[in-house]
Amino acid sequence: MPQDTYVCWKCGAAQQDLLLPLARLAECPSCRAQLHVCRMCRFYDTRCANQCREPVADTVADKERANFCGYFQIRPDAFAPKSGKIEESHRQLEALFGSAGSPASEPRSPEDAARDKLDELFRK
Repeated sequence: MPQDTYVCWKCGAAQQDLLLPLARLAECPSCRAQLHVCRMCRFYDTRCANQCREPVADTVADKERANFCGYFQIRPDAFAPKSGKIEESHRQLEALFGSAGSPASEPRSPEDAARDKLDELFRK
C-alpha cells in the first residue's frame, strides 16, 4: 500500500513521509497528534469489547495516546470527520432552548448572586 494513502486519525492530514513500521512516538506533522494509537489501528472498533477486534491484545485505557501494543497495524481510513447531522442537531437545540453556557438560559439563585458579589469585592 502506498504511504501517501495514510491520513492522521485526528486532523485527516496526509502522511506522505511516514516510515513503516510506525515508531511508537511518531507524530502527525500537521497537528502533532501521536500516530501509534488505537484510533489509528486496523483493529480499533468501538463496537467491540475494549474497542479492539484483537481478542488477546492488552486493554489500552487511552485510545488517543501512544502505546506499546504489539498487534498495532496502521489503517488508511483512520480519520472520521464529525458528522454534519450531529452539528445541525446541536444548532437546532440551541435555537430552541438557548445555549447551555449563556447566563440567560439558567436562572440565578440568590446564593450564586451573593458569591458573585463576594468574588467581585475580593478581586479589586
